[in-house]
Amino acid sequence: MKILEMDYSQIKAFVAQTGQPAYRANQIMGWIAKGKRPEEMGNLPKSLVSAMEERGFGGVRLELAQASRDGSEKYLFRCEDGNAVEGVLMEYRHGGSLCLSTQAGCRMGCAFCASGENGLVRNLTVDELVGQVHGVIGEKGPDALNHMVLMGCGEPFDNYDNVVRFLRLVTQEKGFHFSCRNISLSTCGLVDRIYAFIQERLPVVLCISLHAPNDEVRHRIMPISHRYSIDAVVEAARAYDAATGRRVIFEYALVEGINDSPVQARELARLTRGMRKHINLIPLNGNVGGLRAPSRERCQRFLEVLRECGASATIRRTLAEDIEGACGQLRRRVLQEEG
Repeated sequence: MKILEMDYSQIKAFVAQTGQPAYRANQIMGWIAKGKRPEEMGNLPKSLVSAMEERGFGGVRLELAQASRDGSEKYLFRCEDGNAVEGVLMEYRHGGSLCLSTQAGCRMGCAFCASGENGLVRNLTVDELVGQVHGVIGEKGPDALNHMVLMGCGEPFDNYDNVVRFLRLVTQEKGFHFSCRNISLSTCGLVDRIYAFIQERLPVVLCISLHAPNDEVRHRIMPISHRYSIDAVVEAARAYDAATGRRVIFEYALVEGINDSPVQARELARLTRGMRKHINLIPLNGNVGGLRAPSRERCQRFLEVLRECGASATIRRTLAEDIEGACGQLRRRVLQEEG
């Protein structure tokens, strides 16, 4: 097990095995939380640094950073085996929010998403998940981010065990110590995994990529809908709301001519009625698979109809459009350039 995969108790055990005093574990955790690698941990003895390097620290290499005119930064992370994944650091009033990836590629095949165009290569390991957070903090400083969203490349619940382990690591008191309230996890609706996740008692903000008001429309753009009906997905969301007391975020990418009519807005409001929820409307970012975003006026009308029906909804502010901010776009270009 690599250092970035270890929780506090495992770091303590590792320190004990090296013959170092127990307080060294606190020092290591403090350095990790600051985004430092072993050679940068200035108050550790060389023998302990060498032991960590011999064990393997883990993580990913921040290979490329692109700055947007809106203040966002897009990152390309390189794994040890050469696979590339991406993340985005977005600036909000509440601080920085890091969107990170959970898989190299994706096998969900959503029509509007570039992440799955080349299918799934593999799941990211725990240290690669932690490494994205660690790498950005190392580059930007510990105060650069206080939120994170698992909304980059991949379906988090398709990498269930590693994602759960990652969440426990980044929320433990020693180390990064993120609050579950400041972490969002986006799933396209793997119903059985949603119910399993309820039992993990990790009350992060659950975001469900719904993108349609009924199964007929969802079948056109989301292959996973053939496995789980939209009613089953919404019922799982209701169960999460009831178990955690946290409102669920329904993500809805507006696609011109497919899911953007006022009639569909009313149907969406009815479908999600009677639960704590917010509908996050997302005008399609970029041109994927020949799909386009509706006009600004049509997006606004969709929002107005939802609100007239009593639904909490907003249009998400579009960030990083000028730097291939949508999921998979930067990775897709790099893979094309590499042949």
